[in-house]
Amino acid sequence: MEIAERLLRIPPYLFVELDRLKNEKIKEGVDVIDLGVGDPDLPTPKEIVETAQKALEKPENHRYPSNAGSLVFRKACVEYMKKRFGVSFSEDEVLALIGSKEGIAHLPLAFVNPGDVVLCPEPAYPVYHLGTILANGEPYYMPLKWENSFFPELTKIPDEVLKKAKILWLNYPNNPTGASATKEFFKEVVEFAKKYELIVAHDAAYIELYFETPPLSIFEVDGAKDVAIEFHSLSKTFCMTGWRIGFAVGKKEIVSALAKVKSNIDSGVFTAIQEAGAYALSNLENLVKPLREIFKKRRNIMAEELKKLGYEFRIPEATFYLWVKTPKGMSSQEFCKKVLQEAGIVVTPGAGFGDSGEGYFRIALTVEEERLKEAAQRLSTLRF
Repeated sequence: MEIAERLLRIPPYLFVELDRLKNEKIKEGVDVIDLGVGDPDLPTPKEIVETAQKALEKPENHRYPSNAGSLVFRKACVEYMKKRFGVSFSEDEVLALIGSKEGIAHLPLAFVNPGDVVLCPEPAYPVYHLGTILANGEPYYMPLKWENSFFPELTKIPDEVLKKAKILWLNYPNNPTGASATKEFFKEVVEFAKKYELIVAHDAAYIELYFETPPLSIFEVDGAKDVAIEFHSLSKTFCMTGWRIGFAVGKKEIVSALAKVKSNIDSGVFTAIQEAGAYALSNLENLVKPLREIFKKRRNIMAEELKKLGYEFRIPEATFYLWVKTPKGMSSQEFCKKVLQEAGIVVTPGAGFGDSGEGYFRIALTVEEERLKEAAQRLSTLRF
């Protein structure tokens, strides 16, 4: 039996390997502190759960859902975009997703032909380039460097690459670096996309997990509606990672093409979950503000402890990650292996997010404050 070449091009998914190593230590009886995968430990707010419970009891919700998404959910998405970012969309410019990961992975199938190029940031969430490979496209990696505030340097992309490029992926607030975009950067992106006839695909999964200044949607820049699609996730915002719901919004032609791919692959999001999602978006501030405060406290605690230990990093304005430089002379894999073996702590090697992530590791602030303090104490016992 011969596996498709496209699958052979895909390395093992980063977090599957992390789970394997972690489980080995647990079997050895180690009390592992898992700061690896970005899965919030906080429960989904009870009001969202109660809304879903009521929706489950409605017989009309037990049938196939609308593939594009229920009108109730899409209206809530439209209202959210207007209230939060001041931008207007119609329900036809919104598409419900089975989590934003699904939409991100499927977008290249709508636009990428064999040999076409997709511009992918690096380090980054792996699905941007993996979706490209599954569509028989060619990823071109744009390094996100410390000295450039973790923005891609668009002017350094060769013309021969841009002639073949179809999609430009962005992600702000950024995973794994924690960087946030500026309006000036988004303006540059929109002008660049128009010049080279690119689709801008912006992953905004962490846009509500901020600590001071609310991050921007790309649609707050004039002209973005001509070139862009933006992916929003309820997973991190409302601690709903297992519920699998998100949405895409943007230029109608882009959204419609993605909808056509999805209509031939899946049957949409369970309508009861969409009702819960609509409630969540309509009650955003009341539900998310307490969660932000928890993650802000965790960020501050871990940042203070890491500073004491001499680690170099920038305090993020958003996300629940810290992107930290490894000790000099150590690769990210070497460092993370040592931390797991000698301290029982799982952190993610930067190289797992791409070659440009080498020299860093990512901490996910997805355990309680006391466990973060314990993790810091364990780190203090290591010698490099």
